[in-house]
Amino acid sequence: MSALRWTRGAAGLGRALSSSGRRRPTSEEGTLSSLCSSRRSSAASPREQDVQKEWGHAELLEVLEARVRQLRAESMSEATVKKVQMDQPPNGHSSRWAQKLEAERQVKGKRQKELLDQHQKHTLTLQMEPWIWSKKLAGCLQQSKKGAPKSLEEEEQLLTQALKAALQKLSSCTLAKSNATAVEANILLLQQKFLAFFECCACTDNVPLAHHVLVTQHSKCDKQQLLTLDMYNTVMLSWARKGSFKELVYVFIMLKDAGLSPNLWSYAAALQCMGRRDQDVHIIQRCLKQMMEEGFQPQQLFTDLVLTGEERDALLRAVVKAEPAFILPPQAPEPVNTSILLQEVYAKKGPKSYPKLHLPLETLQDLFHQQLHVELSANVCVQSVEKAPVMTKEVIEARKTLKTLQGQWEAELLRVLQQTKATMAHQAQEGQPTLYPFLCLLSEGEFVSMLMQVLRLLPAQGEPLLHLAHDLGLRVLNRHLVKQKQATNHVQKLGQHYSQYLRLLASDTQVEAPCLPREYWESLGPLETPMQQPWSLTVLLHLGKQLAEMLVQAVQMPRNLSTPQASRHLIPVLYHVYSFRSYRQIGILKPHPAFSKLLETAAEPTLILETTEVPMLCPPLPWTTPHTGAYLLSSTKLMRATEGTTQHQHLLERCAPAQLHGALDALTQLGNCAWRVNGRLLDLVLQIFRDKGCTRLGVPPPRSEAPQPAQLRLPPGATPLHKAELRKELSRCLKIAREMHSLRIEALYRLSLAQHLRNRVFWLPHNMDFRGRTYPCPPYFNHLGSDLARALLEFAEGRPLGPRGLDWIKIHLVNLTGLRKRDSLRMRLRFADEVMEEILDSADNPMTGRKWWMEADEPWQTLACCIEVARAVRSPDAAAYVSHLPVHQDGSCNGLQHYAALGRDSAGAASVNLMPSDLPQDVYREVAAQVEELRQRDAKDGLQVAHVLKGFITRKVVKQTVMTVVYGVTRYGGRLQIEKRLRELSNFPQEFVWEASHYLVRLVFKSLQEMFSSTRAIQHWLTESANLISHSGWPVEWVTPLGIPVIQPYHREAKVQVKGGIQSITMTSSMDITQKPNTLKQKNGFPPNFIHSLDSAHMMLTALHCYRKGLTFVSVHDCFWTHAADIPVMNEVCREQFVRLHSQPILEDLAKFLEKRFCSVSSSQKPSELALATKLQKTLQSLPKTGTFDLSQVMKSTYFFS
Repeated sequence: MSALRWTRGAAGLGRALSSSGRRRPTSEEGTLSSLCSSRRSSAASPREQDVQKEWGHAELLEVLEARVRQLRAESMSEATVKKVQMDQPPNGHSSRWAQKLEAERQVKGKRQKELLDQHQKHTLTLQMEPWIWSKKLAGCLQQSKKGAPKSLEEEEQLLTQALKAALQKLSSCTLAKSNATAVEANILLLQQKFLAFFECCACTDNVPLAHHVLVTQHSKCDKQQLLTLDMYNTVMLSWARKGSFKELVYVFIMLKDAGLSPNLWSYAAALQCMGRRDQDVHIIQRCLKQMMEEGFQPQQLFTDLVLTGEERDALLRAVVKAEPAFILPPQAPEPVNTSILLQEVYAKKGPKSYPKLHLPLETLQDLFHQQLHVELSANVCVQSVEKAPVMTKEVIEARKTLKTLQGQWEAELLRVLQQTKATMAHQAQEGQPTLYPFLCLLSEGEFVSMLMQVLRLLPAQGEPLLHLAHDLGLRVLNRHLVKQKQATNHVQKLGQHYSQYLRLLASDTQVEAPCLPREYWESLGPLETPMQQPWSLTVLLHLGKQLAEMLVQAVQMPRNLSTPQASRHLIPVLYHVYSFRSYRQIGILKPHPAFSKLLETAAEPTLILETTEVPMLCPPLPWTTPHTGAYLLSSTKLMRATEGTTQHQHLLERCAPAQLHGALDALTQLGNCAWRVNGRLLDLVLQIFRDKGCTRLGVPPPRSEAPQPAQLRLPPGATPLHKAELRKELSRCLKIAREMHSLRIEALYRLSLAQHLRNRVFWLPHNMDFRGRTYPCPPYFNHLGSDLARALLEFAEGRPLGPRGLDWIKIHLVNLTGLRKRDSLRMRLRFADEVMEEILDSADNPMTGRKWWMEADEPWQTLACCIEVARAVRSPDAAAYVSHLPVHQDGSCNGLQHYAALGRDSAGAASVNLMPSDLPQDVYREVAAQVEELRQRDAKDGLQVAHVLKGFITRKVVKQTVMTVVYGVTRYGGRLQIEKRLRELSNFPQEFVWEASHYLVRLVFKSLQEMFSSTRAIQHWLTESANLISHSGWPVEWVTPLGIPVIQPYHREAKVQVKGGIQSITMTSSMDITQKPNTLKQKNGFPPNFIHSLDSAHMMLTALHCYRKGLTFVSVHDCFWTHAADIPVMNEVCREQFVRLHSQPILEDLAKFLEKRFCSVSSSQKPSELALATKLQKTLQSLPKTGTFDLSQVMKSTYFFS
């Protein structure tokens, strides 16, 4: 929808209001991956007032038009209509639409009151006794009812006999569902909804309600296909924990009646209940006998299931009562990682110099309690670094008004929440799985606080309902998981374990035998963690959408904020409108411009963030399993993935525990690096940030600095062409302003966090993506960010520079400037000494001097380096100067380095510095030179575009394409990259851009084919293998050299819909379990993803060996960081591990794995499937030929990483 419609004035609005309505459209929100990329935003800055004044009327018009369409919709549900009111016309008569809105409000209020009264008067009786379809099983249950037992003992005896009879008849029943495999997508979504409902009922002590819904659904023959074994087990386990034998027997008989075969969890529930009640020994023996006949052994109850201590004790009492000789199975021996690459890492012998933190035990324990308090509080309040407004009368009044409104909104939200819970409780009593138990997971006050926080964070341009619903659902889930741990003694035990763990890390304590953090944590004994079942994406969205609708319904404000007490008429704060993003129509919740203006004027000085969005104040928990690690209480995934993707988690859970040790220990080591903020640099950045920013230095300016359209009003008699041009110009300015606002908010969060953490030590917990590449968990402030973000961070622990440390800082400084890329290290060091005067001037007068640092490629990191050099050279003894600055060593086109090593390609190896040389080789410049030779040849032949490109083929033009070819960029993508570079050249004739980009991309690919022949051969082999695998119906998977299982999450998209409410959300989902693989993405993604998994393996190996040698080490993928004094040691380790990695038969092992996984042949396969398997087998056995490059040369290469 256009921001301004020049063809519509007041008359145009009248025509829009009187036009016939259309059915409310279903909004297609987009792909699931967009959920993870939605950016947090906040209220507008006070500097945006001028821009918003011009566009405020247009935004209000957009709101009104969307509201009119909703009112006219035929399918509008009166229970979810949100009212809109405007000032009445001057003559005092209400317009038709205003009258309709008022009538709607009255009808809605009357209906809701009647419904609430009805719910309060009539409470349905929960049904406990099931309807059994099998006559034999019904007979078993009826026997327990005959004769109306006179005592509880008699009733229990009859129930015991019924359970015995049911157990005896198990073998004769149809087990149709137990082996079911494929489930239709719509059935799967409903099953996820039911299971989440039962699990939430168990968590909120609503077990009778769960039992009632299960009985109701079981009684409906057509609904039984929705009920799965996990659902019956969930309810059965809930009764078992309560010791409710009667209800457990009912569920067990229903399970049998549904044609399901009990699994280990089913028997565990029955035995646990018997153990709690000291049941008759004969029924326990009968249960164990039937369990063993089904193939389960009693020992498996204690080895295969995750149980709490109380559950384990109850289970053991029952088993021992039936089998007095039973003893618990011995604890499994400690798993040992057998990888050849990790033998030295886990060797018990040999030198170990594991680093310790620079903080004493008492300080670390205090930091632990601070972090625990933060995570129990759920939110972190951070002071904004935005320039504080002058406390004028207008600002004071705005803050007072906002505070008053917030109090009213909280009361109304509480009322709406209670009313919604009552309605949904009644619906659940009618046998339908509703959101009622989800709304009981947190206290009502917590829900209200969370919704108020979300309201404050809504940007002025609105938020897609899909993103908002997903965010709200995740917030509830994460807070619930923390409360689960609070409800048990987990927090207390965690404190005891962590206190012992700190003895390994503290500077003033020692442990008996030095070991890795994971090993020491595991030696402290198991820490019981409540089972954490993630909710499906559909459940998250359903809950989040309900909460968003409650917010829309409850939050209203006076239409005249200048006299809120006198105004009786209220208008909604939030509106639901539709807009287009690309070709998709999406629903957006948009705040009223008056509310945005109020927030802007009040300029609240506090930002509120989730716990997991802020760095930790104590060392993270070591990663020990795919479920446990990083934050103390907040849940974190070991392998980050798009919501709804489960295949990665399944692979990790099937892994042998020791197989993941390398990855777990590397992530733990990266997270244990302590950081601090570079205070002096932060002061300079804040000075620029508060003074309109600076785009050239990466400090985003405020939205008020956005370009303005030349004309804001159409001149009289404007032509349609003039109108179109002006509309286009206005749209461009609006787009730029929104982008500037987004960047500004991102910088605001980063700088506010830096200010919040000033003078503190903090840690960045890490996890990894599906390829094994590592990332810090906190999203806003970390070392993977821009030049500015990296410059603000330095190691909390310093190290003396030593004899060579200052030289390495100088070389690092020259690298950051980008001025001497072709020079040797000695020449770069000499250059640093030559410009020492400029370096010192930059350090002393960064904003008033000659500003040499501002011309660097990475200006802020260059300035940080200048300041460090100045301090070192001015210290009495430079070698003794304690430096906190991270010094980088960067791989030389690292992807091509791995390809050249895989193919033993001598020519390619020389181009990317795998071979020793006096000067660094620049592959980008070499490709540009070769392309220039080809251009000259074509120019002699009279080719026009070759003549046009004379003097324009530079390193910069081809660099991005050369860099991304290794990661699978196509010719189409490469052409777009080159086109962008050519358009940046002001003197290049723009009419030739399209033809020149086509011509150049062909020459670049040709040059790379000649220079890296083995690389292209390996890429082709990987691509063809992936193509055949995906055509066989499988996603490509492999195991990295460090044992991380990888599976590509590219599947055909299917639409998933969450219906009801103010709109039905339709999204494209790649639910990996049910969807076929996307062949194009599978084959194009395999080469780059495989190389990424290798560079991850190299980084992790380097990290683990550096840790064993006592170094501080972090990385940004193929850029390794450590202290200046430790650069020589890190360089040696880096080269050693690259050689060791590529000395393994990587491609041969990959081919064997793929052949074993995907080339199995069976008689049930179709001829086409057999043909594909045979072709794949031949392809895998035809490995690319390798060259004669000697890998040991890497050890002597100075510029391999430099």
